[in-house]
Amino acid sequence: MKPSEELIICRTPTPGKKPTRIKKWKFNLVHDLVLEIVKNSKEGVLFKDLSFLVEKSMDPNALQKLGSVPWYTTTVKLEMEVQGEIKRIPGSNPQRLQAV
Repeated sequence: MKPSEELIICRTPTPGKKPTRIKKWKFNLVHDLVLEIVKNSKEGVLFKDLSFLVEKSMDPNALQKLGSVPWYTTTVKLEMEVQGEIKRIPGSNPQRLQAV
């Protein structure tokens, strides 16, 4: 398998949901952008804004190769929650995220 085709398992904090696999380069790209965006927000980032912010921060070439930005953003965000890198702010409605 080529390094560009290595896969990362992305889990979800929801019990009973099956994990999904995505290409490592896609995971790393979205992960780094999500982490940067969330860390730079003092009051936390609204989840509904996250895909837009990721897309706005992405290089046009990468954007073209990635595929669905909302799907990848959500998939990577869930794995980041499982890993404890980001968390949902308790009691926030709509959902708001912050770095741990």
